[in-house]
Amino acid sequence: MKNKIIQQFFFSLITISALITALFLLIIIFFIFKNGFNAISWEFITSVPKNGMTAGGVSPAIIGSFCLVAAAILFSLPLGLACAVYLQEYSPKNYIVDIVKTGVSNLASVPSVVFGLFGLAVFVKFFGFGVSILSGGLTLAILVLPNIITTSQEALSAVPYSFREASLALGATQWQTIRKVVLPAALPGILTGIILSIGRAAGETAPIMFTAAVFYKKGRPDSIMSEVMALPYHIYALMTEGVNPEKQTVIAYGCALILLVLVAVLSSLAVFIRNKYRSSYER
Repeated sequence: MKNKIIQQFFFSLITISALITALFLLIIIFFIFKNGFNAISWEFITSVPKNGMTAGGVSPAIIGSFCLVAAAILFSLPLGLACAVYLQEYSPKNYIVDIVKTGVSNLASVPSVVFGLFGLAVFVKFFGFGVSILSGGLTLAILVLPNIITTSQEALSAVPYSFREASLALGATQWQTIRKVVLPAALPGILTGIILSIGRAAGETAPIMFTAAVFYKKGRPDSIMSEVMALPYHIYALMTEGVNPEKQTVIAYGCALILLVLVAVLSSLAVFIRNKYRSSYER
């Protein structure tokens, strides 16, 4: 009886904590929606800024954010997945590998501004890529890389070892087993890591303000070496610079709402793909 009461107490505590978290999330979403909805229009989404950022739209910032997120995932996913496969399936079990795993986990907690300074020093200055989509994408890729490695490795480790044994017993090589058995089973978990990475890459300001984003750019990017406007940095610039804060604040909230919707759409697409693969595997 005592154990049942204790169990019920902790279940109730967990439920209350989840409800409080959901409540704060809904409050934030409602606040952004309430303050940004009036700014949203077709012209706002498709046109360029005008009159010193006090009118017009944010089309270049939307396109720039999408380009930076796409570049970050394109660069980080293959490298992160390969690293996770090596650490989980091939690496020897010794203290050096444990140190590497600990280092990867610690990188996930490094402040984003540090990654921005690293990108400025390495990609912008040393390699000479300048302020561009390439520099920003590579910086964001390094930022989300630890998360992709960690979640992918956890997804791989969750696949029962009996799956591997059965495949190897049928004569498959280790690589064939990983490619045709382990990775399909771990794919939903890997996609979960990608979803989290998309959200973080889309919302970061510090890394791109040093490597990719500019306050204003006439027109849209025409190559990977172009500098871009981006929604997070545009929100920051509107709230900290300018001479007409009343109009700029409304535009900033509109940008925040668009960024929220953009992340939700990209995440929903990834969730759809994850559920599709999960259903195919379960069948």
